[in-house]
Amino acid sequence: MIPDADPDAAIPALSFRHVSKVFGGIHALDDVSFEVAPGEVHCLAGENGCGKSTLIKIITGVYTPEPGVEMAFFGQPETSVTPKDSRRHGIAVIWQDLALFPEMTVAENIAFETMLGSQLRLINHKALARKAADALASLGVDIDLEARLNTLPIAQRQIVAIARALVSDARLIFMDEPTASLTQSETNHLLKVVRTLSGRGVSIVFVSHRLAEVLDISTRVTVLRDGKLVGVYPTKGMTQSHLTELMTGKTFDTAVAAQDKSAAPPVLEIRDLRREGEFDDITLTIRKGEVLGLTGLIGAGRTELGHTLFGMTQPDGGTIQLGGETLRLRSNRDAVAAGIAYVSEDRLSLGLVQDQSIEDNLVLPVLPRISGKNGLISNQKKQDMARHWISELAVKIGQQKDAVSTLSGGNQQRVVLAKWLATAPRVLILDSPTVGVDVGARAGIFQIVRALAEQGLAILMISDEVPEVYFNADRVLHMSDGTIAGEYDPQKITLRALEEAVYG
Repeated sequence: MIPDADPDAAIPALSFRHVSKVFGGIHALDDVSFEVAPGEVHCLAGENGCGKSTLIKIITGVYTPEPGVEMAFFGQPETSVTPKDSRRHGIAVIWQDLALFPEMTVAENIAFETMLGSQLRLINHKALARKAADALASLGVDIDLEARLNTLPIAQRQIVAIARALVSDARLIFMDEPTASLTQSETNHLLKVVRTLSGRGVSIVFVSHRLAEVLDISTRVTVLRDGKLVGVYPTKGMTQSHLTELMTGKTFDTAVAAQDKSAAPPVLEIRDLRREGEFDDITLTIRKGEVLGLTGLIGAGRTELGHTLFGMTQPDGGTIQLGGETLRLRSNRDAVAAGIAYVSEDRLSLGLVQDQSIEDNLVLPVLPRISGKNGLISNQKKQDMARHWISELAVKIGQQKDAVSTLSGGNQQRVVLAKWLATAPRVLILDSPTVGVDVGARAGIFQIVRALAEQGLAILMISDEVPEVYFNADRVLHMSDGTIAGEYDPQKITLRALEEAVYG
């Protein structure tokens, strides 16, 4: 499954020079060069919209570059590249959206491509299952091969996507945000797998907004900004702040933002909340204007708690009080009516309707407010409300009627925030608010979060990235095995100590 190392390490696994691509008069890429050595783990870094995806699509034959490009795979020059050519050279891509089949089984998703051919034939299910099992075993994970993909959590779907790339005997694998939905332990295991592949001569191009893991796993980093090559740098000695500056051309304040909110009135109070198999004895208070961070590994019960607070599931015991009034949340409609808003970790399928317009997505939770007595939606009210929130959250768009899928990850997340802020909530639950969002856009989102807190909104920010809650929350709760394992003040604990407490 994993090819032996290339004995001729002097020949680049991939060499693309003078790559340019123009869309409608706009240079998505402008004279960019990119080279990867055999067995190298190479990071491709830059903000959303910098040209990373365009470059990958040119390398894999999806886009045709402008004339003047020089291309070679493993020392073999090419004058043009199709997707078939790219696969023939052993290039595989694991896209951020995974591109899996939700109704198919785990085994079928992993091994189906190996069963394709020009001749009509029956599928050998035993062989298919064997290939899938071998791929999962190489990752050191155990997933039910007969389970349908749509029954799995996001973390396991990511593992399935990685396993599918391994069965194709890839010589160079692009990994686009491969750890975005993984726990820290799963991430650590994946990085071990990447190092194993690298040691056997497989080249890995790692694309991630988690800069700490980029610097940990890769030996070099190619930085793009606004479609241009900033440079290629060794990661040894590189810091996250310097890499951020290279990617954005800006410097960001990474100071702890925590403030003492103990004197503020309580908004949301939870007492002894429990749900069988998910969480137990949860007691916490969020005060007016406070950002309460909730961190822990995936599987700790963080998202499950968020679902219950938003009425998507019902607790088996305990109480939820909002402004001193006990709530009985039978659905998310009850939660919205009470003044609770929830930004899901799964923006692509739960946060937005990708094919609908930006303005349609923005007004979805408040349709009665923009409808007349006859129940018909007022287009003028819809456009005015969308215009207000696009301006309020500085969403970068073309036209309001454009599909929300045309926006970058950071701007899509601003749309999700805007649509829930339009409900005028008293409590905002943010579940992994920066998944798939680049470093520059993350800073903008956290600025919005802090501004909302200063306006008096009570915010529960859920994240498995400890630095996110450390730098942006007023208090941090550590959740483990369905219970609150600790409470921390970012002003009184170091980031390293908090990470050690969470990651063990």
